[in-house]
Amino acid sequence: MGARLPVPPLAEWTRGYDRDTLSSDLIAAVIVTVMLIPQSLAYAALAGLPPQVGLYASIAPLLLYAALGSSRVLAVGPVAVVSLMTATAIGDLAQAGSPAYWTLAITLAFISGAILLLMGVLRLGFLTNFLSHPVISGFITASALLIAAGQLKVILGIKAEGHNFFELVLDLLRHASSTHALTAAIGLGTVAFLFWARRGVKPLLRRLGLGPRLSDGLARAAPVAGIAVTALLTWAAQWQDHGVRIVGTVPQGLPPFTLPSWDWSLWQQLAVPALLISVVGFVESVSVGQTLAAKRRQRIVPDRELVALGASNLGAALTGGFPVTGGFARSVVNFDAGAQTPAAGIFTAVGILLAALLLTPALYYVPQATLSATIVVAVLSLVDLSILHRTWTYSRSDFSAVVVTLLVTLAVGVEAGLVAGVALSLLLYLYKTSRPHIAEVGLVPGTEHFRNVLRHQVRISPCLVSLRVDESLYFANARVLEDEVNALVSSRPTLKHLVLQCSAINDIDASALESLEAIDQRLQDAGVRLHLSEIKGPVMDRLQGTDFLRHLSGKVYLSHYQAVSELAPGILDSSRRPARDDTGFEHNTSD
Repeated sequence: MGARLPVPPLAEWTRGYDRDTLSSDLIAAVIVTVMLIPQSLAYAALAGLPPQVGLYASIAPLLLYAALGSSRVLAVGPVAVVSLMTATAIGDLAQAGSPAYWTLAITLAFISGAILLLMGVLRLGFLTNFLSHPVISGFITASALLIAAGQLKVILGIKAEGHNFFELVLDLLRHASSTHALTAAIGLGTVAFLFWARRGVKPLLRRLGLGPRLSDGLARAAPVAGIAVTALLTWAAQWQDHGVRIVGTVPQGLPPFTLPSWDWSLWQQLAVPALLISVVGFVESVSVGQTLAAKRRQRIVPDRELVALGASNLGAALTGGFPVTGGFARSVVNFDAGAQTPAAGIFTAVGILLAALLLTPALYYVPQATLSATIVVAVLSLVDLSILHRTWTYSRSDFSAVVVTLLVTLAVGVEAGLVAGVALSLLLYLYKTSRPHIAEVGLVPGTEHFRNVLRHQVRISPCLVSLRVDESLYFANARVLEDEVNALVSSRPTLKHLVLQCSAINDIDASALESLEAIDQRLQDAGVRLHLSEIKGPVMDRLQGTDFLRHLSGKVYLSHYQAVSELAPGILDSSRRPARDDTGFEHNTSD
């Protein structure tokens, strides 16, 4: 905690910045800006905020991340899951779209930024390791389904309410007959166009003779094309007079300087949601950053990312924005478009700023159904139901975590789903480690290796038993080892030595140490000596000077082979024989 954070990488990537790098960054910035404008508007609407707030949240965060972040291509701004979590956190505290609601979103971003910044300074990035990949995958999939279902009512032009996914779907079905035909045509038509554009536009442009980079850039601009076309059609035909809901007036100008609410009771209400948003945002951002950095043999610094994302959220809060993080889609686009340095993010921020200054009047006639269609197409790419099959076939405990996270998120809400997934993962881990695999091992003939007597033809001695504990010893499993040793000693009347092979033990806590002392004492009472072998250095460092080692009845051996050679040399030249019948093969344990 006392070590200083690395020097900000700004000086590193600006050194040697040349014309070719500038050209690559500018091209990438143009492509990402074109993509980010409709996304920012749509995600602001998803969070229950005025559309211009999405633009505000995409300017200062990009600039601050470019100065402090360790990834060269990560694009920070509003993302779907965090926008949904924002709406969930403040939805019951104020009316969506109201000034009070906006203040709540600003306050949430400020608290989230402060949490991230504090975690970075204290180097607490390791805490996010408690979010396993199956839990995150289940959470994001459920959140994407929640978002898509919530946007369907806008696409269809109907009123539907529900406190969870299932209630919302049922209400959508009940009101399906009241679908507004023109709104549905705009929304569903935009969805179909965007899905087609993802696969069909680039090949079409290539056939027309355009280069690969230009074709890819134009394909990325499909959401902008959808917004432009539907806005022009709405303006020309005055569809708003026929019941089509439009964005309306969007304030034009620079992001305002804003401050969070300083109401302490409000901060207490928002603390837990802000923490969850911070953790989810950080995990998503780091996952994307590490993936892209690895492709160029670069690296990111997680604790530096915490500081950069914290500053980005504080910047969003002070400029009228809401919680942000590194987005998967726009970061991949930034990478694929050839961005070389964070300067691409700076140029993107300038592009968004120009849009806020000059283009907002053109948004007046944009149908809300078009923005919702943009959200639906974006979030459905996040749905990963294949995780269910993969975890079912590989790990039932991970499958349980995915299912619980998925169902609780859909049935109760995003915060409850995430907490439930993490809690179940930790409980399953405690259950698993509280029942460690303890194997009796014997010498593989002709080698110095020891393997499970239930799996291999090995040599053993009636006067010596070798046990390998395949888990660190701590309070939850120490008693299991005691019971195993007691049962074994009672069944071996000729036993003189018991050797614990500690090659898989990474830690021994105080409770486990007391259990080892109790085991040694009971073995001494039974005329058996306890020995240890292959203790890892960090574990031995902690054991040095303890009463356990001072009063240990046996010895500590560097290798298990050395222990067996000294305590039961007859094993080395005895005839080869099976120690157990093969019917005892344990399919559910490791070797």
